[in-house]
Amino acid sequence: MKDLIKIFVLFFFCTVFKAQQTSVSVVKYEDLEKRIQQEKNKLLVVNFWSTTCGPCVKEMPYFMEVNHKNAGNPKFKMLLVSLDRLADKERVLKFMKNKSLTAEVVLLDDIKRMNTWIPKFEKDWDGNIPVTLFYKNGEKIHFNDGEMSKEELEKTIAENLQ
Repeated sequence: MKDLIKIFVLFFFCTVFKAQQTSVSVVKYEDLEKRIQQEKNKLLVVNFWSTTCGPCVKEMPYFMEVNHKNAGNPKFKMLLVSLDRLADKERVLKFMKNKSLTAEVVLLDDIKRMNTWIPKFEKDWDGNIPVTLFYKNGEKIHFNDGEMSKEELEKTIAENLQ
């Protein structure tokens, strides 16, 4: 029985550490746009956030709970888009580790052109974060401006995940 428990504990730790991302890709707007278009036959939840944004940090545990809950569903994907500066990449990595972020994280290094790409994501987005966009087959189906509660996040996903 002790051996079985040891094997289970070892498997659990391997799974947890494998699930956590240890690096972050740096992308431009065009890369992110292509990435969204490539996620076919999925509900893609794209959350724009920053380590220095209080509401972003507050809602992150809800996103991780929901991501964990849907981890085995091949029709679900979560992408966290950090709007931190490229110079703060190490802070993003530390945040990812400390908060045990299991969803994929990318760093959008395109702040100088934000007035160009923000309206391409959503005409009503004023640039504030957090913002969450929901896509199905590359098409935007829902825009949430501001912090989301766990209930709002789960409801939006449930309504669109078929």
